[in-house]
Amino acid sequence: MNADNHSQQGTASLVPLPSRTVLDAYFLEARCKLLDLAAILDRIGRGDGSAELENDPRLARIRQALEVLHDESDGRAEHIQQIFSLDYDPKWERPQPR
Repeated sequence: MNADNHSQQGTASLVPLPSRTVLDAYFLEARCKLLDLAAILDRIGRGDGSAELENDPRLARIRQALEVLHDESDGRAEHIQQIFSLDYDPKWERPQPR
């Protein structure tokens, strides 16, 4: 790396790729993942008892995440991660080394 890629503290600074480059590189991957998700939701909808799942919190989280994807603001990945994460519980036990 050259000196232009380092900040004052010696860490690398990240420069985002141009939007066109990102779209060109990841379009097919995004398309594939969206098709996979659509197929999963179709299977859920066709299955016996799908009406019972209307109140299932997992399906609600998936729908909430899809709404976030539709939003064009930054931070979508972080927001979706928070949707699927548990709220912090101070009573959680710390993992112990083996």
